[in-house]
Amino acid sequence: MMTNPMAIRSALEDLRFQAEMLQRVSRTFALTIPQLPNPLSDVVGNAYLLCRIADTVEDEPALSVEQKQAFSERFVEVVAGRDEAVAFARDLGASLSASTPEAERDLAAATARIVRITHGLRPRQRRAIERCIGIMTRGMVEFQQQASPDGLRDVSQLDRYCYCVAGVVAEMLAELFCDYSAAIDEGREKLTAQSVSYGHGLQMTNILKDIWGDLRRGTCWLPRSVFNAAGFDLRSLSTGRAHPGFARGLTELVAITRHHLAEGLGFILMIPARETGIRRHLLWTLGLSVLALRRLHTTSSFRSGQEMELSRSSVRAVILLASVLARFDFALRLLFEAATHDLPPAAPLRS
Repeated sequence: MMTNPMAIRSALEDLRFQAEMLQRVSRTFALTIPQLPNPLSDVVGNAYLLCRIADTVEDEPALSVEQKQAFSERFVEVVAGRDEAVAFARDLGASLSASTPEAERDLAAATARIVRITHGLRPRQRRAIERCIGIMTRGMVEFQQQASPDGLRDVSQLDRYCYCVAGVVAEMLAELFCDYSAAIDEGREKLTAQSVSYGHGLQMTNILKDIWGDLRRGTCWLPRSVFNAAGFDLRSLSTGRAHPGFARGLTELVAITRHHLAEGLGFILMIPARETGIRRHLLWTLGLSVLALRRLHTTSSFRSGQEMELSRSSVRAVILLASVLARFDFALRLLFEAATHDLPPAAPLRS
């Protein structure tokens, strides 16, 4: 425990800086993370910003795959405290182009400050975060090496991609929740297993929303096997008029995503009802994904991510309903069924 007034002041300034950076790099998580109880909100906020730095490396178009791998491996060492954060931030900052948003460049430059917070966390919290960053960064590099506009091989490969970029994050959250609460920790094994679908549902929604933006960047994360079975070759995918087979394949992916989101709700309901802050944090994000999936399913002819943007009134409605019903499992299940009633029947993953 810190007793030095200067050290306490410095730590508080770092946390204020962290909160400001969260506001700049993510409107969604800047909204949901403060719903978590203290000090859990600071821990999750720190973990999110570390993930964002890892994403910045992955998203930088000026970096080769080899450079991304080198920076990713260095970042894993920095987070674990085995490499110098200041040197990493300096070298990464010099390699980022104007394509990277200013807020993300500023976050990368502040790596040492963010990691300083990480190194002040409890051992179990640090282990959870370090594991997540290790799996995420190595997974992203793996898929960067095979990224192409032709899509992924099949649903199994899509499943692995979603795990590396989102499922492992959900596992980390489950571990942080368990560290926070002895009552939650009692169901750790089942909670962790169930958490993966929560992450997959959110990531698959993002993949479906970002189809055309990804394609313009020369990448596609859709599984070829699903579209081949529907009579469509992903190699012919373009922003022009969609083929009926493409629409059929998209419908199957919506069904798989609905399944994951339903399992994700099950993950949330494993959190004790009295932990309304944790539930709100998870429910708001899940609810926004459900709305986005509904919009995508009814607007299958969309050709840009902007067409998928949710209205402010829709976002407010999700927040209000999820907040009011956060303690009531039966009501949340009814609400989910009502919101997903018009989506294709939930389906388990298949290859």
